[in-house]
Amino acid sequence: MQQRKPKVGCGADSAAQEIPASPRMAVARHSWPEAEGAPDDSPVSRKKRMALDQKRWSTVVNIVLVAFVMVVPPVVFVYGGGGVAPAVWIAAAKAQLRRGAGDGSFPYAISPPDKLLGGLLPDGLDEGSCRSRYESSMYRRNPARKPPPRLVAKLRKHEELQRRCGPNTDAYSRAVQQLRAGEGAESPECKYVVSISYRGLGNRILAAASAFLYAVLTDRVLLVDPSNEMDELFCEPFPGTTWLLPRDFPLASSFTNFSIDTAESYGNMLKNKVLRTDAPGTTRPPPFAYLHLDHDYGDEDKMFFCDDDQRVLSRVQWLVMRTDLYTVPGLFLVTAFQEELDALFPERDAVFHHLARYLFHPSNHVWGLVTRYYRAYLAQADLRLGIQVRNFDPRLAQSPLVLQQITSCVWTQKLLPEVLAATEELVPVTGAKSTAVLITSLRSWYYERIKGLYWDRATATGEDVGVHQPSHEGQQQFGKRSHDGRAWAEMYLLSLCDVLVTSGWSTFGYVAQGLGGVRPWVLHKPSNLTAAPDPPCFRDVSMEPCFHSPHVYDCKLKRGADTGKMVPHVRHCEDISWGLKLVDPEQYKG
Repeated sequence: MQQRKPKVGCGADSAAQEIPASPRMAVARHSWPEAEGAPDDSPVSRKKRMALDQKRWSTVVNIVLVAFVMVVPPVVFVYGGGGVAPAVWIAAAKAQLRRGAGDGSFPYAISPPDKLLGGLLPDGLDEGSCRSRYESSMYRRNPARKPPPRLVAKLRKHEELQRRCGPNTDAYSRAVQQLRAGEGAESPECKYVVSISYRGLGNRILAAASAFLYAVLTDRVLLVDPSNEMDELFCEPFPGTTWLLPRDFPLASSFTNFSIDTAESYGNMLKNKVLRTDAPGTTRPPPFAYLHLDHDYGDEDKMFFCDDDQRVLSRVQWLVMRTDLYTVPGLFLVTAFQEELDALFPERDAVFHHLARYLFHPSNHVWGLVTRYYRAYLAQADLRLGIQVRNFDPRLAQSPLVLQQITSCVWTQKLLPEVLAATEELVPVTGAKSTAVLITSLRSWYYERIKGLYWDRATATGEDVGVHQPSHEGQQQFGKRSHDGRAWAEMYLLSLCDVLVTSGWSTFGYVAQGLGGVRPWVLHKPSNLTAAPDPPCFRDVSMEPCFHSPHVYDCKLKRGADTGKMVPHVRHCEDISWGLKLVDPEQYKG
């Protein structure tokens, strides 16, 4: 039966090849009689019959192997290291047998999952205390980037540092005692960087990742302020120790008052000659330095990204960092760090991808939210499309223009099938693929209209489209446990989608795309209230987050400069023209 053409024309098809092909569509192109038992005198060629025979024997072998797995689950359980992963793998094998090989709708891989993510994660942690750590790979279709061996070795070395100098060690107790006494250590046994938990969850995740990379580069222990539910949303990333700052830390009560005006900030200590880059060893280092790297930081604070200032800071035992930014691109401009960073991250556009998959594992409660929703609404779809809607202008909270922008983006880029006119119908196509659309937004308005669109009208291709939204909180609620738990679950669910459409400027979308290893289609931020942006979206050149408020200073020449033109892998962001982001120089065409 010939299909009707859609009423709305589609544009470029550049994204079509990137949408995973449906396995069921491949099966539909062959009839079962031909595939399973063509007679010898059939017109099927000898070469094709041999291929079909081979396929048939492959199916038999698979059935035997799966039967073996089901008969001897205790053996798999013992050698699998315990936990629930082997049980899930066996369940996957049983389901694969029921569904038939080649069906891509089942959420788990048929082969045992790479639970250590190519060596990125350490082995030996209690799987029951953090199920997400070793189960996450079973839920992902997109291939993750392989961690470089140098990075893996560096992480194992850093874990040893965390165990040797972290909380509940003699070295930590001595360091805290010296801090309480207000004394700076000349040659500290261990050094620390404390990340203050600040602002929304997306900002906190980007801040902690930035602090961690800085800690790795400078051989410092990372300690994360546990406030704002950081201790309840995430599992411990380091084996045999904790990354959480003890609540009796001497400066903990002062965190909320730290600002650009704090006397102990690095910028103010530079102004007041407490610290000097021209004579770094002439004065005793202070007991701590506050790094104000927030969006409102001043020129002296931005000297953090200069080599001379890093030499001064290297003498300070305690650094307390407050930021709502992803400062990693700035670290790639520090000459002293460049050689090590080149070795750790030869793929410059995968830095946050590796850091996030190493550090941020949902707690068991949040993981339950993720997996239950995934199995109920996303697992059976041939394609999973995530749409993240974030409007910073309250006038656009329920905007027909933004709705037009979203539908124009997904139709023009062929991410979703277009719909027929209300009076037209189409007989469902046998074997047509299904798509699950996951919408995350603070409000339900866009979800209701997109869902209604695909309920009221048939798609031009005969495909089935289901639209889902886990929650709609109305507005961002800082520091509320239930809100942050759902936000973290929705970020993670987005990261499990095959294709992403995100909102420009949004840290929520940044986290999802980095975790998932996906270059998203990004919705332009509307510049006015009278017309939708044209074009509606663009394909991001990198899955890396954007550094929203970078420094604009050449540390060597000591003058203002465009930091987006200093090295080929640090360029300006497309959603924020003055921001910086890490890119693959071979793909960047800005």
